[in-house]
Formats: sequence, structure tokens, C-alpha cells
Amino acid sequence: MKSTLSRISLVLLAGALSGGVYAQNAKPAAPRAAAPAAAPGESKPITVNGTVIPKDRGDALFNEQLAQGTPDSPELRSAIKEEVIRREILAGEARKKGLEKNPMLKAQVELAQQAVLIRAYMQDFVRTHPVSDADARKEYDAIKAQLGSKEYKTRHVLVEKEDDAKAIITKLQKGEKFDELAKQSKDPGSKDKGGDLGWSAPSAYVKPFSDALVKLEKGAFTPIPVKSDFGYHVIKLEDVRDLKVPTFEEAKPQITQRLQQKMVEEHIMALRKSAKVVE
Repeated sequence: MKSTLSRISLVLLAGALSGGVYAQNAKPAAPRAAAPAAAPGESKPITVNGTVIPKDRGDALFNEQLAQGTPDSPELRSAIKEEVIRREILAGEARKKGLEKNPMLKAQVELAQQAVLIRAYMQDFVRTHPVSDADARKEYDAIKAQLGSKEYKTRHVLVEKEDDAKAIITKLQKGEKFDELAKQSKDPGSKDKGGDLGWSAPSAYVKPFSDALVKLEKGAFTPIPVKSDFGYHVIKLEDVRDLKVPTFEEAKPQITQRLQQKMVEEHIMALRKSAKVVE
């Protein structure tokens, strides 16, 4: 029922009031300590069955754990050392069987290498193309203007045919209960809740729905069916209140994250468009 853009907008702003999860996830990773010059916990290279393991493998695993928030500790270094050893043992056994010559496995290795390169490239792109405060503020103001100053507590019944919607309106006019009539709604998200859609800004709904909603008096229902791409609605307005939106500082992490994602998507599309592809 609600448009995708409006749902995103609501999450960006109102989500900042509900625990700040998005804000925490959107924060850039804090600088981490670099891995030691030798393999973690070791002052000399590790050799397994005559094969010297490059220290960069241990460093890579070490930095990966730090980036995920695992604190540096002797236990972590010991675990990484053991992981490096076990990987080399198992890889050695695979090589003995000639598995590295399997074409499908070769392709998987190439895909894994691509994934590492792509991740590094995208991280570098985000680092070198930061979202400015001005851009984040502009997006915030646009979302805030779209949401408006009020939010509405709404119920509705959604049916396929206009005549069915008219019949529901007639029953409501005769005093039948809205929540009982809502059981015949084809909206699975609200039919079992008496048609309740909760609190939302009008912009959260498709335009025919929102246009009809804002014209209603509190406690009233639409006197004629409201047609949308989903079918025919009978809408009831239960209450109206001032819309409380987060401040710019509260919403900034989510907005920044979304703008970064949009920038990345646009960059990928631009690269795709300019690529010379022969099929």
C-alpha cells in the first residue's frame, strides 16, 4: 500500500527515534591498529609440511577480525595462527588430489578473487567520495517536506470490485463495525487487525489513498470508494497528531548511508554504460 520511496523516507527519519540501530550501522568503521610485521603472535614465518606461509595471510585474517570489532588479544592471535595452519594443511591435501586443476574450482577461485578486488574498490570509492553535510542536509529537508507536519491513524478495507466497496460503505452507514467488515479485505497485512494501518504520514501511501485520507474528518470514512492500483479502498480516519521527526543530527547517519548507496549504484551504472561489452 505504501510507496517504496515513502517507506524509505519514513525509515530514514522515524527510524532514528526507535533505538538508533540504523545510525549505528551507518557509522564508518573506526581506524584499527595495523597488524604486526610478523604473522600475529609470531616473530618468524610459519612452515607447514615444508611450505612457508606468507605472513600476509595471517595479517589479512587478523585485520578482518579487527574490522569486525573483535578486540586484539593473545587468544585472537593464537586462533588466527591455528586457522592459518589448518587452512594450509587442508589446501595441501586438496592439491595432492589435484583439485586445484578442476575447471569449476578454478572458476570459483577466480570469483573469490574478483569479490575481494570489488570489495576493496568499493571501499576506496566510498572513502574518496564522502557525502558532504550540505548534501545530507538537503536530503533531510526534502524528506521532511515530503512527510509534512501531521500523521494519521488509519484503517481501510481493500476489495477488488467497486460494487463490493460500495456495499461496505452502505453497511458502515447502517452502523456495522469497521473492524468486522475489514475481515473481507484483501490486504493481508491489516485484514486481521480490523484494517488498522497504524500511524503514518500521508506521503507514506499511494496518491489516491493519501488525497482521500487528508480530506476526512476524524472518525469519518470515505463516502465513495477510493480507487488505486491495488483495488478499491474504504478508508477510515481514526486520529490525527503532529508528526515528530528526528533532528538532522539524529537522522544524519541513515541519510548519509543512503546517499552513499545511491552514489555507489550510480557509479556502477555509469561504468556499465561506458563498458565495451561484446556478447
